[in-house]
Amino acid sequence: MPATRLVDRGVIRVSGDEARDFLENIVTNAMETVTLERAGYGGLLTPQGKIIGDFFVVAVPGAEGGGFLLDTPLVQTADLMKKLKLYKLRAKVTLDDLSETTAVIAATDGGTLPADAGLVYADPRLPELGERAIVDLDGADELVDASLDAYHAHRIELGIPDGGRDFIYGDAFPHEALFDQLGGVSFRKGCYIGQEVVSRMQHRGTARSRVVPVVFSEGLNPEDGVEASAGGKLLGRVGSCAGGRGLALLRLDRVADALAAGHELDAGGLAFTLASKPAFIRFPYPGEPEFGAAA
Repeated sequence: MPATRLVDRGVIRVSGDEARDFLENIVTNAMETVTLERAGYGGLLTPQGKIIGDFFVVAVPGAEGGGFLLDTPLVQTADLMKKLKLYKLRAKVTLDDLSETTAVIAATDGGTLPADAGLVYADPRLPELGERAIVDLDGADELVDASLDAYHAHRIELGIPDGGRDFIYGDAFPHEALFDQLGGVSFRKGCYIGQEVVSRMQHRGTARSRVVPVVFSEGLNPEDGVEASAGGKLLGRVGSCAGGRGLALLRLDRVADALAAGHELDAGGLAFTLASKPAFIRFPYPGEPEFGAAA
C-alpha cells in the first residue's frame, strides 16, 4: 500500500504508573477506549474550552516499556509538552519528546501498513483514513513511497480537518473542529479541563461554526487561510485545499442565509459550494429541512 511520512507530526511519550489516570484527567476523550488494539483521538483544552492541541493516543506494549505515545502536530509539540508538565504536578508520570528520534507514517489511500512497520494503529477517526504507524526515524524513508500532498488530498476529500490548517489552536472549540463527529470527545467521562464549555455547547446546540468540505469553481484552489464571504458578509475561513476541493470553517447559519438570498459563496475571488455531506457528519447542513435544529 502507498505510504507517506508525515513530516509535520511529532511524538510525545507519556509513561509511568499513573500515565493512564493522568491523561484521563486532562484529555477530552475517555482513556478506557485506548487499548493495545485500538488508538484514541482527542485533545487538550484551555479552561475556556478551546483547543490547545489534538493528538492520537497510542498504547505501548509492556514489553516495549508501556505507557502511551501521543501522535501530534509537530508545531504543537513544544507547547503541548509545557502544558503536560504543568499539569503533571506529583503524578508518577514521565514525559519525553521523541520527535527527533521517531517518525509518523500513514497509508496514503486509506489502506493498511505492514504489521512489522512499527507501532501500527488504525486511525480512530474514520475507517477510510486507514492505518498509521510510529516508527524509528532511521529507516522510516524506506517505508515511504508517496508524497505528503497525496495524504492530505485524501484527507481533504474525506472531509477530515487537520489542526493548524483547518482550525487554529487556541481559537477553535472542539465542536468546530468536529471532535464530536470523529470520536474525539466523550460526553460520559468525568471532569477534564474545559469540559463545562464543551458540554454546554453539546446540550444547547450552540455550535454554529463547523469545518465542512467545499468545492471550488473550475477545479482551482484559493490560498490557504483566505476569508470566505457572501453578500458582503464574512462566513469564515478556508483551510487546506487540494485539487479544487478544500475544508472551510464556516458559520453555517450565515451560509444558509446567503444561499436563501441567492448570494454566491466566494473565497479569494473563487466561487465555491458546499460539497456533499460526508456520511460521518451528523449535524444539519444549510439547505436541509432540519437546518437550525440543535447540533
